[in-house]
Amino acid sequence: MKATAQTLTPVASAEKGWLAVYADLFKARLTFLVLLTALVGFYLGTRGPVDYLLMIHTVLGTALMASGASALNQLWERKYDACMRRTQDRPLPSGRLQPQSVLLIGTACSVLGLCYLASAVNVLTSAIGACSLLIYLFIYTPLKRVTWLNTAVGAIPGGLPPLMGWTAARGQLSTDGWALFGILALWQLPHFMAIAWMYRDEYARAGFKMLPVLDPEGHRTGSQAVTHTMALVPISLCPSLVQLTGPIYFVGALLLGLVFLWSAVQFSRHLTHSRARHLFYVSILYLPLLLGLMVLDKVR
Repeated sequence: MKATAQTLTPVASAEKGWLAVYADLFKARLTFLVLLTALVGFYLGTRGPVDYLLMIHTVLGTALMASGASALNQLWERKYDACMRRTQDRPLPSGRLQPQSVLLIGTACSVLGLCYLASAVNVLTSAIGACSLLIYLFIYTPLKRVTWLNTAVGAIPGGLPPLMGWTAARGQLSTDGWALFGILALWQLPHFMAIAWMYRDEYARAGFKMLPVLDPEGHRTGSQAVTHTMALVPISLCPSLVQLTGPIYFVGALLLGLVFLWSAVQFSRHLTHSRARHLFYVSILYLPLLLGLMVLDKVR
C-alpha cells in the first residue's frame, strides 16, 4: 500500500490543485446530493413564503457536517482505499494529505456544522444531523468489513438529509417528512447494488463484505435490487397520498418507478457489467427527476 501511495504521489501532485484535492476529500458530488435533497425537503416543508435566510443557514450547516463526515470516513478507510483502483487516488492513500490534517479538518467541519445547525436553524435538525453522522462513521463504516447488511444500515444516514431540510423548515417531525426519508433510503439500495456489482473484485481485494463479494453468482444481488426498487414504487407515491404533491407528481413518480424497476429486473436477469452500469445510470437520472417533480407539483 505504501508503495502504491508513493508511486502515485508525484503524478498526483502535478495533476491536481488544492481545490480538486479538497473536493475529493469532501466527496463533492456526494455532498452536492446531500444538499440537493435537504433543499427539496426544506422547500416541501415550507408553509407560505420561503425563508431564504433560514434556507441558507440550513445549507451551510449541512454542507459543513456532510463534508466533515466524508473526510472522517476517508480517514477511517484510508488503508482500504489504497487497495482499490477507484479510490487509491483519494487524498490520503495518494499522500496528498496527511491523517493528522484530515482528522483535524473532518472533526472541525463536523462539530462546527452541527453547532451551526443548532444555533442558526433548530436543535431538532442538528440532532438528526448528529444521528446521521454517528451512524455513518461508527456503525456503517466498520460494518463494511463485517457484514453485507452494512448497505441497509448505510441507507439510514443517506436518507436523513431531506428529513433535516423538512425539520429545518417545519421545526417538527411528521409523516410527510418521513416519506421523503423512505424514498431516499430505498433509492440507495438498488443504486449501490449496481455499483457493488461493477466493482465487486475491488471490494473483495480491500476486504469489504459487500453482497456481490459474498454472492459470486449474483442471484441474491439481483433479487435485492429488484425487491428494493419494487418497494420504492409505492413509497415514492406517498407525497401525493399525504397531499404534499399533486397528480402530476403521482403519475410521473409511477412512470419513473416502473422504468427503474424494469432496469433492476433486467439487471437481475442478465448479471453483466453493462446491465449494472445501465441500472446505475437509470438510478442517477431517477432521483433528480423525481425530486424535480416534487418541487414543481408541490401542493401550495
